[in-house]
Amino acid sequence: MGDFGVYAVFGVNGPPQRLLSAEGSCRVSAAVPPSVRQVVLFSSGPWGERICVNAELNDADRFPITIGKLTPYNKCLSWEQWEEETWTDGVTLSVTLEGGNLVKADWSKPELLSVKEYTPKDTAAPLPARELNGKRKRERVSEEDGDGDTTTARGGEEENVCPNATAEKTTPVRKARGQTRRGQKLFNAGADATRMKGTANGAGEAQGIVGRTPPQSAARTKSRQTKTPTQTAPLVSPSGRWGQTLCPIDAQTAILIGGQGSRMQFCKDPMWKLCTEDMSWFAAETLAEGPTPEARIGHTAAYDPDSRRIFVFGGSKNKKWFNDVHILDTQSWKWTMVEAQGKVPPLAYHSCSMFRGELFVLGGVFPRPNPEPDGCSDSLYIFDPNLSIWYQPIVTGDTPSPRSGHSACVMQERRIYVFGGWDTPVCYNDMYMLDLGLMEFSAVKTTGKAPSPRSWHGSAVLSDTKFLIHGGYNGNNALSDAFIFDIDTNIWTEVTLPQLSVPRAGHAIITMDTANPHCFSGDDEDAGLDAGSVTRTLLVFGGGDNEGNFFSDLTTVAVEDLLAAI
Repeated sequence: MGDFGVYAVFGVNGPPQRLLSAEGSCRVSAAVPPSVRQVVLFSSGPWGERICVNAELNDADRFPITIGKLTPYNKCLSWEQWEEETWTDGVTLSVTLEGGNLVKADWSKPELLSVKEYTPKDTAAPLPARELNGKRKRERVSEEDGDGDTTTARGGEEENVCPNATAEKTTPVRKARGQTRRGQKLFNAGADATRMKGTANGAGEAQGIVGRTPPQSAARTKSRQTKTPTQTAPLVSPSGRWGQTLCPIDAQTAILIGGQGSRMQFCKDPMWKLCTEDMSWFAAETLAEGPTPEARIGHTAAYDPDSRRIFVFGGSKNKKWFNDVHILDTQSWKWTMVEAQGKVPPLAYHSCSMFRGELFVLGGVFPRPNPEPDGCSDSLYIFDPNLSIWYQPIVTGDTPSPRSGHSACVMQERRIYVFGGWDTPVCYNDMYMLDLGLMEFSAVKTTGKAPSPRSWHGSAVLSDTKFLIHGGYNGNNALSDAFIFDIDTNIWTEVTLPQLSVPRAGHAIITMDTANPHCFSGDDEDAGLDAGSVTRTLLVFGGGDNEGNFFSDLTTVAVEDLLAAI
């Protein structure tokens, strides 16, 4: 393996099989044998000028099960069937090489390779994939039913993960950690996806909404046998999702990272770049070098304007929990993973605030050993990027109770306001303020019509004294109401705008400067954006409605319209 090559190992006992070579085709496909439960893809040899190898596992209907990317910094990928519930018979692995001096650059049709199936001698042939899957599913249901009885006997303890809506729309019951796959999703992909169709489309007609709920989402929720074949044309906008982050990096650019879509599938297009000048999207995963973060939800992404870096922390994927820190340098477009000192637990659905170059991480869900249910944190952790160290500050005052799915807004570079959240079976609508000078928490006594208890809502700073709370999940339903809080008067005010009328939770909300279409002229391309052509805008992306719909629309509202509605 001295020259460059890309190899695959099919099954734990299979030998490496070469898929790509320095002189071969740049694009190949190979059928995965039905008995194979694991696939490992890796590169060997010098990369030279090669940029990356894009890999896809597709099911029998050519629908992507999962995707990945090999780079000079990330030279190995692995997949296991238990992680991907749509992995049955007829799986195909497709790999495509980008960059370098391609000898056979035929992009029209991939070269088809045959895979030698490895069967150990003197052993019985494995059961067919579908029979194994059926047994696994029956065993899982039995275990869940048994654990459910045990949970009830313990007095109704409930897991602090995203609740799963049922036909009766009851408050979710805490499961043991072994049931993460069933209890982790916020929205029931099998629910009637047409219930919100009229509302979503009606809202789409309102001014300021770019894109709509993906039309294929409703069809996919009806039956797993009615899958839509993969489109050959590249996506022009992100797929529907919830649990993602949207992080502004300059006056006209924001970066979308992660998320989970229908059927509890992690998004195959995990990273996008939004240009707010014309509200256009660009797939950005292949733009950045280095080890990209593994697919996840419930993570946070914070941007430091001084170093011009995005910090991604935590999150979860199926039964895996993260406490890693990934940094994206937006100048060099290179990912790095931090070898941090100090201790911080794996967390998801926490809040993360950037203050003076440090990350302030509060609350979130953390895993416990089986059979204990996952718990919520009430701790504050701070990450210092200069020293690459985690530490816990001494905090005084009236601290918030343990929670996850809450929001945190940094106001006037002096205070962090924490609102709402969830510690099963309780939803909160209380408010706490952390004084960043004194490192002292205090409960905020508010007046006016406050938001009802909720978690996984959106929040955004509108001005020096006001921030917005929108949508969320109350344990039964996704919400569509919006409220503005004034930190000078401690008064809540409910606001009603047609652009914010669609119920959604797990969505991303940011504010940033955008071009004013009434002030910007395309004839004067060199003039750029001056003070008169820029308006502060609220952007809302994605989320779900707890009825099986996962949104991919981008909603825009002028901040001045929001403030005028008070």
